[in-house]
Amino acid sequence: MNKVNKITKQTQNRFLNLYDFQGVDRKGKEINYYVASRAENIEQLKVNKESWKGDAVIVYAIYQEEGVEKLVLIKQYRYSIDRYIYELPAGLVDKGESLKEAATRELKEETGLDLILVEVDEIYEKPFFTSVGMSDECCATIYGEAKGSVSLEQLEDLEDIEVVLADRKQVREILANEIVALPSGYSMLHFLGSEEGKALDFLKVL
Repeated sequence: MNKVNKITKQTQNRFLNLYDFQGVDRKGKEINYYVASRAENIEQLKVNKESWKGDAVIVYAIYQEEGVEKLVLIKQYRYSIDRYIYELPAGLVDKGESLKEAATRELKEETGLDLILVEVDEIYEKPFFTSVGMSDECCATIYGEAKGSVSLEQLEDLEDIEVVLADRKQVREILANEIVALPSGYSMLHFLGSEEGKALDFLKVL
């Protein structure tokens, strides 16, 4: 039976750290399994908690422009691939923030737009693990409408972002021809499969 016996923190960084999970595989052989985590210390790791809130949020926001629904996307440079990739606006949840507060703040910081939240069944905003094979990070999606004007004045120095307000035709072209982050790709497919004026209607299914 697989089991973790000891955990050792390997790095000391602000946003992401590496932990060595020392344990045994199902045949009893000793192993070292390395996990990247948003946790600041061993006590905060998901393995030591029975419940948790999301580490980060993704923002699914619909922008209305001249009667046409557009999905708020960002084209962002990522060091991990040394390329630009299409994503939904997203970011980490600060200490003391709710998921919705984090989503509202992140959309404003990354795009300049205001998020008008919509009420949904809590299952839609439940945090899910993003890449459990190598990280215990979990992320929630928050839904709403975007209002206002695009602005990049609040970007941090590390952030290299272009805001893209994409209609369904543009979303299809991006999915077909561009590099897209997985969680954002699924949300873009939701948008693409919806009828004009009904981009948020799938939230009413439950």
